Amino acid sequence: MAKLVTGFGGFFFRANDAATLGKWYEEHFGINSMQSTDVWRQAEGPTVFAPFKKDTDYFGNMQQQFMLNLRVSDLDVLLQQLRAADVRIDEKTHQDEIGKFAWVYDPEGNKIELWEPGEKYR
Repeated sequence: MAKLVTGFGGFFFRANDAATLGKWYEEHFGINSMQSTDVWRQAEGPTVFAPFKKDTDYFGNMQQQFMLNLRVSDLDVLLQQLRAADVRIDEKTHQDEIGKFAWVYDPEGNKIELWEPGEKYR
């Protein structure tokens, strides 16, 4: 079968207050939401598509059906900025050959994975 999909064209999810949450993602991560006139253009890089078992605790809250993973260029600097903005940050971090990982939460409690790719994945 021909591989005709060229990448993710969007990420859509429900929110209690879509406008406020969209502004939060734009303010903290530079991701323009649908409320903006510009679309967000990603830097080229690896993307992982990985269904997880239904009973995984990797996402934290068992009610959370997805987890957004954001590829970042400098995890330490971003975490400093998020701390200064009083964003909820998980104390746990992880580093291996794949890269450096940290987890934060948006205002609606959705866990977000931040990933600074290791050298092999840049």
